[in-house]
Amino acid sequence: MSDVIDLALIEDIGAGDVTVKHFTAPERRCHARIIAKQQGVLAGIDTAVEVFHRVDGNIVATKVVEDGGLIACGDEVLRLAGPTGSILTAERTALNFLQRLSGVATQTRRYVDLIAGTGVQLLDTRKTTPGFRVLEKAAVRAGGGTNHRLGLHDMVMVKDNHLAGGLNAEALMEGVRAAKAAGLRVEVEADSLEQVREFARVPEIDVILLDNMSIEDMCEAVLLRPAGMQLEASGGVTLENIRLIAETGVNFISVGALTHSATALDLSLEIVGDE
Repeated sequence: MSDVIDLALIEDIGAGDVTVKHFTAPERRCHARIIAKQQGVLAGIDTAVEVFHRVDGNIVATKVVEDGGLIACGDEVLRLAGPTGSILTAERTALNFLQRLSGVATQTRRYVDLIAGTGVQLLDTRKTTPGFRVLEKAAVRAGGGTNHRLGLHDMVMVKDNHLAGGLNAEALMEGVRAAKAAGLRVEVEADSLEQVREFARVPEIDVILLDNMSIEDMCEAVLLRPAGMQLEASGGVTLENIRLIAETGVNFISVGALTHSATALDLSLEIVGDE
């Protein structure tokens, strides 16, 4: 997280905040607050606090709402006190993190609410902003979702392009056994019911991913699922159809839109008086 914050501050401040330098008295101190301008789920509050502290350790930041908290328009989420110039310098970078991550959390909560009571877990994907993955996956958790693999290093996922690269059935089996021996979770992507049938005969596979399948095919895949194996639905999932997908009986639904299409939540910083 610190590297991302450092990069963001370097990007924004560069050689120095010239507006603060010429238009804000160095001795001036103030009280300020960040408020919500729309309803949503908060995420990234600790990152925002760290931005203010990184700019100036004399800024006192007091959290009013924690990550995962529901906020309404007008709600105060963070109180600030300290040098006015430093607060203004940190303002945009802190808000960029807070708005982006709260947008992810809010988007996630919309999907989670729609599958409530089904027992299905909502998963994120690797379709994240470069460098922001850890933060965005934390925002998914704040919104009530569950993290899929963090990256290429912590779980095996054999996708259609791996199979298209000449991976035959024997090589697939050898790879699955080797991965399991290394203590890795193994997921294999199926584009058809024929592939589901084939993979269902391999007990070492933990999860079969049903890629862009129809509701009817998902229902059939659930009937083909052996005990101990799980199914993940992925591809073409929307707010309009996620409930129908959940009701097929799959275990997981992964949605790239949680991160790649989340709209930033509207939050704003305002100075409320001198300290």
